[in-house]
Amino acid sequence: MAKGIHTEETFEALIEAHLVEHGGYEPGAPDAYDRDRALLPATVLAFVQDTQPKVWAQLQAIHKDALDTLFLDALCKVLDQRGTLEVLRHGFKFYGKKLHLAYFEPGNNLNPALWDLYEKNRLTVVRQVRYDPKNDNELDLVLFLNGLPIATAELKNAMTGQKAAKARRQYREDRDPKAPIFRWTKRALVHFAVDTDEVWMTTKLAGVSTWFLPFNKGDGHGAGNPAVEGKHRTHYLWEEVWERRSLLDLVGRFIHLQTEAGVDPNTGTKWSKKTLIFPRYHQRDCVRRLVAASRENGTGTNYLVHHSAGSGKSNSIAWLAHRLSSLHDGDDQKVYDTVVVLTDRRVLDQQLQDTIYQFEHKTGVVEKID
Repeated sequence: MAKGIHTEETFEALIEAHLVEHGGYEPGAPDAYDRDRALLPATVLAFVQDTQPKVWAQLQAIHKDALDTLFLDALCKVLDQRGTLEVLRHGFKFYGKKLHLAYFEPGNNLNPALWDLYEKNRLTVVRQVRYDPKNDNELDLVLFLNGLPIATAELKNAMTGQKAAKARRQYREDRDPKAPIFRWTKRALVHFAVDTDEVWMTTKLAGVSTWFLPFNKGDGHGAGNPAVEGKHRTHYLWEEVWERRSLLDLVGRFIHLQTEAGVDPNTGTKWSKKTLIFPRYHQRDCVRRLVAASRENGTGTNYLVHHSAGSGKSNSIAWLAHRLSSLHDGDDQKVYDTVVVLTDRRVLDQQLQDTIYQFEHKTGVVEKID
């Protein structure tokens, strides 16, 4: 047996190698990371220059050598104001020019130029990232989209007795939520605690109050993940979920900021709560399988989905409805003209309306009916 085969470093190296060789990523150097800005400056600039050369040339003619710094400072300011998700999806105005930070998969093949831009997205995996300006603490793994952090991960190798529970404890006790990369919605969107058997995730670090959800496939009728010959039980995380097309899809059409509001019946005080939603494995799987079946089979087929209580059916329905509304078949023809969502619960009805509306703001695309 090779020396160190069961170490955490070996586990890290395996994941990085797969993402680079099969997942569509580039390997990044830890020292390329800017701890204060919480991004990869060179990658951000290279992406914008590569995808929007005319606009960049116009800006360069005005700002000369100061352009790089001015742009990065403006980007950080808008990320702090509007959040990573909003900026990646919609870009921002810089000295009167609209600049994009990502391009997501087109729903059809009618405009080849959109596919060219989509292919220019840059995904980077960086190991051992010293993320905090105040100390030299390291994150095992960080995934970046066009230089902006999307996901962080703490890795443990269960074969040496190191479990995901220890990774969760690290996030809760040893990771400062105020560090730039962890500022909620402003930089990294999701954080994974991973060992060779199980995966857990959270979208918000809050010290010892940090709440993790399981991100496992289930093993038969129980929790955890099934054994797979020749692979770790958690292989699906880096082979499926973090794969290039999948990660872009998650950022572009899954992750969303959910707002709940109400009135305290005892005091009459109004309250509101915001939650950044990242789909659990079964939700992502459900939506993608139904979309694939609808594209393949067309209209006229019924499907039944069994959801347990508390498994996030509102979001699964919303994600699916939005996908089906823009679904095209192999001949680039729309599969459905209209998608109607019927529910028998008023609370669920309002949640669905708000969630679907957040994905699509074009007038007439989503109509709320009370």
